[in-house]
Amino acid sequence: MAYEKIRTATTDGIGVITLADPSTLNAAGLDLMDELQHATDTMKADEVIRCLIITGEGRGFCSGANLSGRGTAPANPDPDGPDAGSVLESVYNPFMTAIRDYPIPIVTAVNGPAAGVGCSLALMGDIIVAAESAYFLQAFRRIGLVPDGGSTYLLPRFIGKARAMEMALLGEKITASTAESWGLINRCVPDDRLMPTAMEFAKALATGPKALGSIRKLIWDSLDDEWSGQLHAERLAQKAAGRTEDNREGVLAFLQKRPAVFKGR
Repeated sequence: MAYEKIRTATTDGIGVITLADPSTLNAAGLDLMDELQHATDTMKADEVIRCLIITGEGRGFCSGANLSGRGTAPANPDPDGPDAGSVLESVYNPFMTAIRDYPIPIVTAVNGPAAGVGCSLALMGDIIVAAESAYFLQAFRRIGLVPDGGSTYLLPRFIGKARAMEMALLGEKITASTAESWGLINRCVPDDRLMPTAMEFAKALATGPKALGSIRKLIWDSLDDEWSGQLHAERLAQKAAGRTEDNREGVLAFLQKRPAVFKGR
């Protein structure tokens, strides 16, 4: 598939997807979402890739949905009016779920605005790095809509009810430094350190054991699970991890007092 709205690259076991429609601040139109879905599926199938970075080109990470990406939608037969949620069900929600269930760690490198569904995409990173010029915005109240892309799920769990309500109800920009102090992201760094810092994290993840995929799944699933269920999930994941080549290498390296060399197997 030839991409027009994104760019992809692979280096040292790291896949990089760059949203590349800077004239719209990388708005997540349906055309961009098609390409993003294809790229993430392709990288997921590539056994060489052991970590994924998602970032944006130009002055912004992602300015939110741009439903004009495929022109005018067909007339809606619903007598009550158009259904603004239908595209969530058909496009955005399946993509966000696929990212949550991704088999390898994800780093999001947030440059400039992350607004609307772009904010949700930024928060799907297992490690979230933001430039000092970046900000996070739930702008839906400005157009009379509700937060989507999983924001009403993610925000209360990440920063608590009070701050989630503040972001969603007031629709004010949350700077990267504030987001870091709230625990919404992992790092706020100078703009010129954004990609180097994201790459440092990605290299650490890409050289880690296969079990990192299970770790991210356990932590994401823990947002919904209760205590006994989570303990059982850990037990099953430990069984699988204990049968990997990386586990054998890790134990041997420990006994031989040397750094482990993991292969993601």
